[in-house]
Amino acid sequence: MRWLLLLLTVLFLALQFNLWVGKGSLAEVSNLESSNRLLEAEVERMRSQNSRLGAEVIDLKSGYEAVEERARGELGMIRDGETFYQIVEPEQKKGD
Repeated sequence: MRWLLLLLTVLFLALQFNLWVGKGSLAEVSNLESSNRLLEAEVERMRSQNSRLGAEVIDLKSGYEAVEERARGELGMIRDGETFYQIVEPEQKKGD
């Protein structure tokens, strides 16, 4: 009877060890859930970015307004017949 009790106690302790420390333990599950939440947030951010980029691609393919807007903003281009004015502020002297 004592051996059986000792055997069951050792078995119980081994199972408790696996539950708290071993592979598939509660700590490991908690870490995996935390990692999963971070990855889900990253995936959602990337989906949102893909959606914005997809809308921009459709806009660029469907009309010239978006292309013109980009050319004006990023490249400083102007249309025929327009005049470009650049206002340059005078440099401030160090003593002023």
